[in-house]
Amino acid sequence: MLQEQTKIFKALADPNRIRIIKLLQQKSLCVCEITELLKLAGSTVSQHLNVLKSVDIILESKDGRWVNYSINPKPAEPITASILSMMHLWFNDDTVIKSDLKKSEKVNRADLCQIKI
Repeated sequence: MLQEQTKIFKALADPNRIRIIKLLQQKSLCVCEITELLKLAGSTVSQHLNVLKSVDIILESKDGRWVNYSINPKPAEPITASILSMMHLWFNDDTVIKSDLKKSEKVNRADLCQIKI
């Protein structure tokens, strides 16, 4: 149990993963959108998403051509559920988080992925 809880805290120890969580609290996003918002390489974003999936913080779901990522509404570990509920209150005054959330309102996957819907 301690080992699993430690993995959760390690997953939360990276600022970019915190940014991803805060973005996904607002809405589901695909890798292209997250990559654009964080200005990171797609492979880096994929690694961050894999870490968050491995500790049950986020879920992925297929939607046509896209894989959407979202916050897991019912994580198996109670500590994960508690942390996620508190994350709604944390970091909201951070300038980077505010900027990310504002930019996410305008991000358009069809333009980013160059696929017509």
